[in-house]
Amino acid sequence: MGEGTWALVTGASAGLGAAFARRLAARGHHVVLVARSQARLEALAAELRSAYGVQARVVVRDLAEPGAAARIAESLAAMGIELGVLVNNAGIGTFGRDAEIAADYNRDVAMVNVVAVADLVQRFLPGMVARGSGSVVNVASMAGFQAQPYMALYAATKAFVVNYSLGLWVETKGTGVKVLAVCPGPVDTDFPIANGIKYDERRLGWLLADPDAIVRQSLRALDRDKGYVVPDWRNWPEAHLLPRRPRRLMTRLIGLVLRRFADYQRR
Repeated sequence: MGEGTWALVTGASAGLGAAFARRLAARGHHVVLVARSQARLEALAAELRSAYGVQARVVVRDLAEPGAAARIAESLAAMGIELGVLVNNAGIGTFGRDAEIAADYNRDVAMVNVVAVADLVQRFLPGMVARGSGSVVNVASMAGFQAQPYMALYAATKAFVVNYSLGLWVETKGTGVKVLAVCPGPVDTDFPIANGIKYDERRLGWLLADPDAIVRQSLRALDRDKGYVVPDWRNWPEAHLLPRRPRRLMTRLIGLVLRRFADYQRR
């Protein structure tokens, strides 16, 4: 990832997105910040310009809207920006029984976590391949490794991100483009608040990873062209050692654990 190239980060207003933006700016990249909150994006853009001397642009866009990726690509073209790094970080999801979750919300989950990810990749990857350089980082989740009752759609969308990214990783070999799927466990961000998820911080706070640490490990994995990374050692055994068969048994066991979280949301 060369200095002075442009990087685009979705979900950049807070959490992992803001951490990615800061780390990329520290590496000398100019940044395009994408999210729904203009005030937060403008504040972060000003911070990055001041702290790192890079250019920072803001694109306010809701990725749940049809055609969001096309509008983002049009905005970059209008600004004369040729993208070198794409970070698909934005994501939404919640706990609960799928039959009790609003259909409009589930549609937004699919649009943000799947459609926008693939559409943005397809808008910018061809240019990277043609130039012989570039990087795509797709933020997935540990949830993408296993079917998960009570967050069934979210886990399925993250399974898509993992498999899509690994497929692209192979397809782009020899082109000068690197692709990485980032698969963190719980991270200390405002994701639960933004998605209406309640949890007991006294009991679960120790599980939450530091966003900046996740980003540092992710960018190291990208530099080494690893294809995917589980960037918190506490999640390594679950990702690599636990059996994934038989699927029905594993899904039932995970369901027993996550049902408590789903029931907690009802209180």
